[in-house]
Amino acid sequence: MQPFDYIVPHNFAEASALLMAGNDDTRPLLGGTDLLIRVRGGFIRPERIIDLKQLPGMCDIVRSAEGWLVIGAACTMNQVAGHPLVRQEYELLAQACESVASYQLRNRATVGGNCCNASPAADSAPALYCLEAVMEAYGPSGVRRIPIHEFFTGPRCNALRPGEFLTGIHLPPVPSRSAGAFNKLGRTKIGDISIVSVAVWAEAGSRKLEAGGQSKHPERVDGATRTAADGQSKDAERLTWRIAIGAAGPTPLRAPEAEAALAEDASPEGVARAAQLAAEAARPIDDIRASAAYRRGMVAVLARRGVNSVLARLGAAPSVVGGQP
Repeated sequence: MQPFDYIVPHNFAEASALLMAGNDDTRPLLGGTDLLIRVRGGFIRPERIIDLKQLPGMCDIVRSAEGWLVIGAACTMNQVAGHPLVRQEYELLAQACESVASYQLRNRATVGGNCCNASPAADSAPALYCLEAVMEAYGPSGVRRIPIHEFFTGPRCNALRPGEFLTGIHLPPVPSRSAGAFNKLGRTKIGDISIVSVAVWAEAGSRKLEAGGQSKHPERVDGATRTAADGQSKDAERLTWRIAIGAAGPTPLRAPEAEAALAEDASPEGVARAAQLAAEAARPIDDIRASAAYRRGMVAVLARRGVNSVLARLGAAPSVVGGQP
């Protein structure tokens, strides 16, 4: 492995200045599980590596005054997956983090690094898309916040500008009645890169039905409303859905048509229709791990499985879960 200078900056401004001055000869370090493999393999030859882990807050998980959960960019996958607040309120992200590689690697790999690598198959990304995360960066102009859907710009390309580095991931507060499910398909059940992955999230709100409202299916939860058979005024539950797909396009992507379809109808037939719409939203390629056609088909399978899991957790009646791939 080619020698390089290892530098630990004392503050954010120094780190930004070092990255700005170094250009392509300088690389930031969070967990290093991808960076050091690429250096060892000769794919990149940095002269300097800037270790960001010891900067303030980079390894912390805290609740902000506004109620957002702030995850430091250098927090490891296991640290995030095991944190009580993540498990209680953002379990979708915990599921995604626990799916990454092996337990040993998750002790080193970071959520921030997973995003900054910007692999279309990054397992944390679909969950963060569903949770509508906001990425916080620091650079020559100070702090900048980037919505997650703007952070991934292409395969291994992100929205960070010269001299910028990721400092944290901000997750907005979630309703008490919410649930998520993350499913991935790899060549092996543990430790493999995703052939395709799907994250599903639903939030429950309520609105008031006017007296005299009618329903063809009294008390049935269809993903849109639950109404009373006698037409009396009562709270009706409406689910807001988010579906995000990984490893099936140049970046992770949302499936808005599938989300809208589920909001109107999450009956067994509606779930099947939404799963097909999710598959149509995918933009997969043929590569050594799978064909585009197989990936598209598995998006539908994993989307349906995820929706059914979420419905079950929210107390709705799911359709029959599809068979194992």
